[in-house]
Amino acid sequence: MDVHGTVAEGFEPVRDAFAGNFELLGERGAAVAVYRDGHRVVDLWGGARDFDGDADDAPWERHTAQIVRSATKGVAAAALLLLHQRGELDLDAPVGDHWPEYKAAGKERTRVRDLLAHRAGVPVLDRPLTPAEAADPDLGAAAVAAQAPAWQPGTDHGYHAQTYSWLTGELVRRVTGRGIGEWIADEIAGPAGAELWLGLPAAEQARVGRVGPVEAPAAAGALRTRPKRAVSEAYADPGSLTRRAFGAISPLPDENDPAYRAAVLPASNGIATADGLARCYAALIGEVDGGRRLFTPETVELARAERSAGPDRVLVVATRYGLGYMLHGSASPLLSPASFGHPGRGGALAFADPESGIAFGYVTNGFRRSVTADPRAQALVRAVRTALS
Repeated sequence: MDVHGTVAEGFEPVRDAFAGNFELLGERGAAVAVYRDGHRVVDLWGGARDFDGDADDAPWERHTAQIVRSATKGVAAAALLLLHQRGELDLDAPVGDHWPEYKAAGKERTRVRDLLAHRAGVPVLDRPLTPAEAADPDLGAAAVAAQAPAWQPGTDHGYHAQTYSWLTGELVRRVTGRGIGEWIADEIAGPAGAELWLGLPAAEQARVGRVGPVEAPAAAGALRTRPKRAVSEAYADPGSLTRRAFGAISPLPDENDPAYRAAVLPASNGIATADGLARCYAALIGEVDGGRRLFTPETVELARAERSAGPDRVLVVATRYGLGYMLHGSASPLLSPASFGHPGRGGALAFADPESGIAFGYVTNGFRRSVTADPRAQALVRAVRTALS
């Protein structure tokens, strides 16, 4: 399988690991990008654009984009933190100050920071939304505002797999008067020069490949970990918070449907290139190719300061969260303890590491059962670590 693209001197281990993912780990089509101190040092792609296609007929190209599932959450978090940085949103204020309907059912003391740190207590909906309902921001916001919390907000944490869409999206809309997809396009992706969309425009549909489930080859069996098994076992129980959180949209949407790609769901359906994800994170921690930095150093520290840690009520393993970002740990290994970012269930990963100046983005069209630590992404992260050593 041919690997296309470039790596800067010293980053050859990333090329080797990327090629190894195709040879050893069953990769179908993927891309990885890495920035260091605002300059691109890795830009690689290969395989087929479509998980069920052929690279000879439809190869992955440099500007091929894919749905990145929960890696979208990190970009949504950036929107709220930028609003805080600009003085428009107080992280310690009750959510209901901006969104009065949210005070219902015992949630009147929920703070903005509780939403970001997965401490809001509303990872499930008593009545799941259909894909069409979920795509309607008014219906989604109304459902989560009326929902009684599964635990007292602010006292514990659990991954808000789907409801994070309406929590973050409605808060941005109430504060700015704009939809979160439009806000991200204007204030994050645009200034960063990133190929990333939340609500894919019709003009960009043709560049997006088809995604689908793939099984890990036998060679990858040794890489399976107890945390992955624990999450899978919890998901298998229809009554568990795990299953109900991921099932807040039911039935599961067709991720290859243009209508779903055009929807705005900040928890789950961002579309990006690997370079787009990496470039966004690079812009959070510094200037990119001489452009404008998005986060101040103080906001970077807010993003990566630990706010939740320990057994996760939804993912059942120990997780660590900053404000909107997963932090380095056993459930979601990143580059170093300084890193902050977000994986996408089944493969995608994006993060920044301010101490090394690294920003990383990986996207794939083949989704595995892994939730937070896909072996293909982890092979690439280890290779970046090797390149820096």
